Amino acid sequence: MTPEEANRHIATVDAEGYTIVENAIEPALIDELNETLLRLERDMNVVPAKNGFEGHHTVRIYNLLAFGAVFQRIPVHSSVLPVIEGVLDKGCLISSLSSISIDPGEKSQPIHADDQVMPVAKPHAPFVCNSMWALTDFTEENGATRIIPGTHKWDRSPEYGTHYDSIPAEMPKGSVLIWHGSLWHGGGANKSGARRVGIAMNYCAGFIRQQENQQLGLPLDLVKTFEPRLQELCGFGTYMNLIGHIDKKTPAQRLLGETRDFKSIWDLA
Repeated sequence: MTPEEANRHIATVDAEGYTIVENAIEPALIDELNETLLRLERDMNVVPAKNGFEGHHTVRIYNLLAFGAVFQRIPVHSSVLPVIEGVLDKGCLISSLSSISIDPGEKSQPIHADDQVMPVAKPHAPFVCNSMWALTDFTEENGATRIIPGTHKWDRSPEYGTHYDSIPAEMPKGSVLIWHGSLWHGGGANKSGARRVGIAMNYCAGFIRQQENQQLGLPLDLVKTFEPRLQELCGFGTYMNLIGHIDKKTPAQRLLGETRDFKSIWDLA
């Protein structure tokens, strides 16, 4: 993605609350991700959570970075991360990485905003920016994510369980939907005869607590194999050379053997 393309998507998120990046994911990566998710579902005996939010016919696998090297390619992908960094900033973190496979017969998910559990007045600058990777076509029939454009600028969050008119974010396989954390949205109902498969790659600002605790959920020996940028995204760096340090050292220095020099915000003042 060129800087010009990234800037166009960033501007669209600011104006509409979402954007769609088509042809973002390489076909070979899509195939490997689909195959790996099916294997994990079988090997781990993953079944639907059977509640109103996560669904009764939806298979979700959480904490994907712990389950295969192929997932390490997602958070740092060059077709997505520049947009996220533009909406948040380069100090952003991985909030969660999970798969969402909606099977036939699933009902629509309640409309919600991903930041609505945070007690902050709205509207506000984005501190959550999430994405949905389409590993199959996303259509209105098979449960494409439903969105309400412009709601990221409203002064409230939706009331859970209330019906709101929305539109499907239809997109071809290989596309990525990116949205502001205040945008009202929800998974669609799958009225087709086939599964709709997506990966939810969610990010938050570096000063916000992550949805999935990456530091405790990932074995340190595994994190040591990650590229430095992925380690930072998992929270083993600091935000603004201050937030998250350990005795004026980064978590990567203390826990991963990182040798790069670290200067705190006060040392740089």
